[in-house]
Amino acid sequence: MSDASDAGATSHNDTITAVSGVQVGHWSDPAARTGCTVLLLPPEGAVTSGLSLGAAPGSREQALLAPEKAVERAHALVLTGGSAFGLAAADGVMRELEARGVGHPTPAGPVPIVPAAVLFDLMVGDARVRPGATQGALATQGASDAPVTLGAVGAGTGATVGKLADGFAAAVPSGLGSAVMRVAGALVGALAVSNAAGDLVDPDTGGLVAGSGRARDPEAVAALLGLPAGISTTLVAVVTDAPLAKAEAHALALSAHIGIARVTRPSHTVHDGDTSFVASTARGPRVAVAALGVAVQEVVARALLRGARAGRPA
Repeated sequence: MSDASDAGATSHNDTITAVSGVQVGHWSDPAARTGCTVLLLPPEGAVTSGLSLGAAPGSREQALLAPEKAVERAHALVLTGGSAFGLAAADGVMRELEARGVGHPTPAGPVPIVPAAVLFDLMVGDARVRPGATQGALATQGASDAPVTLGAVGAGTGATVGKLADGFAAAVPSGLGSAVMRVAGALVGALAVSNAAGDLVDPDTGGLVAGSGRARDPEAVAALLGLPAGISTTLVAVVTDAPLAKAEAHALALSAHIGIARVTRPSHTVHDGDTSFVASTARGPRVAVAALGVAVQEVVARALLRGARAGRPA
């Protein structure tokens, strides 16, 4: 699969910030190999849902994203390292947004809605260093609509893949990626980072993009039984400018997981806490959800491969 996005869709920007109203900022610690990435949605918020699959997710505000819950709009999304400790980064994002008057209106003032999801990077750097409120605030302050920096940055700083057979001893760097495409006049963008137990492969050729290559061996797959649970995760945030109801966003969150499965071998194991978010700014034309589902699968797969390619050591 080529990592080029739909050139006609975005001209100079082939990342998720091509979607109007979306900004992305990172905080990274290359020495400790951890970081966080903040995706800011328009100040009025965006209809958002999400879905966690795999047995070991780490997340915040996940229950609120269910289609039947009353609050429909989120104001930012956080992808972060640091395992469950890293969820504290969302506190800093909330603080920054509150200061800007952004949030769900309440009689006591705005309450920013900031869903977050974590990956486990504590084994690859300094486990004592984790993103927290200060780091989330810094990422928010640095957010812009410039093309997203890819690779070993933000939540991708300590991301690794290829832990299938030999654990972290055989892990290779992955990274944070992004892609965007146009469908029927609307834009669909993805921001994604793979920290999978398995490998990343090109679905068009079957070629290895990042990992150990041992995922092709059934005995290596069986070796997953020897890994501790909860050490691997793929995180995805998708934003479209096509209007969506919350239930439609939830349906597209499943499409995002299909995009994960297209390039991850194996995906959604008992060791993975794969989580997807889907948000709609509603600033573009209405598009059939079936067509958006195909686009979501494609941009998620592209983003994951772009992140892995950009995260390779020089």
